[in-house]
Amino acid sequence: MDKDYQNCIEACLRCAATCDYCAASCLKEPNVDMMRACIKLDMQCAAICRLAAQFMSLGSDYAKQVCRLCADICKACAEECAKHEHEHCKVCAETCRRCADACLQMTA
Repeated sequence: MDKDYQNCIEACLRCAATCDYCAASCLKEPNVDMMRACIKLDMQCAAICRLAAQFMSLGSDYAKQVCRLCADICKACAEECAKHEHEHCKVCAETCRRCADACLQMTA
């Protein structure tokens, strides 16, 4: 498998796991209503990251398009997580930024 694909796949899978953890952690916060947008984006980001990794693993002709969408959603998730002071949100924001960068490199 192409090394660039492998690096992006790893970034996507890492991001999906981090987003899952962030969403689960947000559900444990005292004011869950305040975390609603974060949880929603975490779940969407995790899903698209897994899909992007799968499309790259399959060598799909549509992998670049999925990676482009993945980068957009990762950026949105990073922006939302960055609004919160929780450590899990800070880690998630940084992981999403790295994944967005890796996905954008795939689309170049």
